[in-house]
Amino acid sequence: MRLWRWVLALAALLAHRRSSGSGGGPHDGRIVPEATPSPRAEVVVAILLLIAAAFAAGFVAAYGLLGAQRLPNELLGVCLGLSLLFVAAAFVVVAKRLVVTEELEEEYPVEHPEEQEAVARIVRESGSGFTRRRMLVGAGGLAAGALGLAAITPAVSLGPIWDTGPLDESPWRRGRRLVDENDKPMLASDIEPDTFYTAFPEGADKEFIGSSVVVVRLSPSSLRLPPGRRGWAPYGIVAYSKICTHAGCAIALYRKPLFPQVEPRPELVCPCHYSTFDPATGAAVTYGPAGRPLPQLPLMVDAAGYLRAAGNFSERVGPGWWNVRRPPTFVRTPS
Repeated sequence: MRLWRWVLALAALLAHRRSSGSGGGPHDGRIVPEATPSPRAEVVVAILLLIAAAFAAGFVAAYGLLGAQRLPNELLGVCLGLSLLFVAAAFVVVAKRLVVTEELEEEYPVEHPEEQEAVARIVRESGSGFTRRRMLVGAGGLAAGALGLAAITPAVSLGPIWDTGPLDESPWRRGRRLVDENDKPMLASDIEPDTFYTAFPEGADKEFIGSSVVVVRLSPSSLRLPPGRRGWAPYGIVAYSKICTHAGCAIALYRKPLFPQVEPRPELVCPCHYSTFDPATGAAVTYGPAGRPLPQLPLMVDAAGYLRAAGNFSERVGPGWWNVRRPPTFVRTPS
């Protein structure tokens, strides 16, 4: 009931604000006793709010530096948690030191305008302990603005808003060697049949969206690649983007045909939604929600027997929703 009373009191205050003005209205005398000013408590509240704003700003700064400086994710929780903690501490000081408390013993009569006006006066007069309103409003606005900015900052991770050019870039180019997760160049002779390999472009950032590829070896006679890709699979070795074209998960399963009657050929499988791709036919979708094949990386073998890229991907890397209203081909290779 006490919370309901304060809601009604605030409504009454807004309803009678114009008619009663900022003072006590036409009534003589006070309902709530005059509060004793407490400038020290006001300064404490302002300091607490400023510290809360600083921690909220720290959250934004830490979020922006996480990728570049490898800062721990726990730092985000510390910054946001301390910001909220100092805001709560400021509210406690306001409630204990700056707001005069007045309790009503009887039920609030909703239908009586005189009682509504009295409650509105109580709300107005309860704030008589504030002597530095502008300072407190400014500190509170700063803290609220910083927390609001911290709340919307993670939205930048949804992807580029204006410059979507990075989605069209690929670290692959003709002649770039394939290396494993330990940066060891991959020999064509080391690629075993019925085995799943993950490769990256030599010297490139492994975290780049277009870096990782899956490499498998098939029988050359089983290949049925799309037109124009003759020579893309030396010795039956094929490479495809590891990013699923459905929702962007990583292709992490290689299903071998244990039961030929049901699974006639090896297939690449995304564990998130079970999109399935046939590596022998250009990673065409055979099952699941993916709407297009995995982009294929053309391969060649150099004189020393190492696997190298013979060009760029056949299509744009990434989930299907990146390719809405966009041509599915790469247009740029970063220098």
